[in-house]
Amino acid sequence: MTTQLGIGTYAYAWSIGVPGYEQPENPMRYHEFLQAAVNLSVSVAQIADNLPLHTLSDSERVALKAFADENGITLEVGTRGIQPEHLRTYLDIAQEFDSAILRVVVDTTDHHPDVPEIIDILRGMLPEFKSRDITLAIENHDRFKARDLVTVLEAVDSTHVGICMDTVNSFGSLEGPEVVVAHLGKYVVNLHVKDFSIRRIDHNMGFLLDGTPAGAGMLDVPWMLEQLNQHGRDYNAIIELWPAPEATMQQTMAKERQWAQQSVSTMRQWIKD
Repeated sequence: MTTQLGIGTYAYAWSIGVPGYEQPENPMRYHEFLQAAVNLSVSVAQIADNLPLHTLSDSERVALKAFADENGITLEVGTRGIQPEHLRTYLDIAQEFDSAILRVVVDTTDHHPDVPEIIDILRGMLPEFKSRDITLAIENHDRFKARDLVTVLEAVDSTHVGICMDTVNSFGSLEGPEVVVAHLGKYVVNLHVKDFSIRRIDHNMGFLLDGTPAGAGMLDVPWMLEQLNQHGRDYNAIIELWPAPEATMQQTMAKERQWAQQSVSTMRQWIKD
C-alpha cells in the first residue's frame, strides 16, 4: 500500500479567487500552484475545478505536465460534474497527465442527479475508465449521505470507481468523520485532509465550524490514517484548507501560505513518503 502527501488547489482557494468575493490582484495560476507544491516539498499536486484544466490549450497543458515532470511532481486531476461528455473530456486530460484518478464532485450548478441517475451514468462510462486504467474518485459532498454513496459503489461494483474522502464535507449531511470512515473507508482511493474546529458561538445559540491547519483542529489524523490503511488500498493524502478571510486579501493569502506550510510540516509526522 502506498500513500503520498500532496497539496490541492483548494488549499489556495483565496489566492486563486473565490467567486463572489474580492479577487486577488495577481491570482495564483497553474504554474504558480505547482511551484507552491515544489516549495513545500510534496510529491503530489491535485488540480481541481477551481483551476479548470479544460480551459487550457493543448500546448499549455503539455508545458504544465513538463514542469511537473521536471520537478518530480505527480499530478492528480479533478473536476465537477458527471455528464458523460464532460467526463470524457477529463478522462483525456487525466490520461494526458498520467493521473491515476479522476476526482469528481457530482453536482454542478444546473445538474443535481439522484442516486439512480448517477448509477446509470457511471455504468455507461465504466468501460472507458477501465480501458484507460483510471479510477473515478467520487468526493463525498454535502448532499449525499455515506450510505447513498455506498449504494452507488455497490451498484457499479468496480475497482475503477471509488471514493475521494473529504474529512469535513459530510458535516453538511450531519455525518462526522467516524461515520464517513466506517461506511466509505474500504472504498477510499483519495483523501482530502481538511482539519476543522467546532465551537459554540458567543451568544450560545449555535455552533461555528471553521477550518484549521492540518493537525491543529479536531480531526484525529493518526486514527483516520490507521483506519484507512487497514483496507490496504493505495491513496494519496491531499491537503485542503478552509481559512476564514482576514481584513485584506494580502493577509488572507499570507494566511493560506502559512497554513499550507504548517499543514505539510505536521503531516510529515505520519506520512513520510
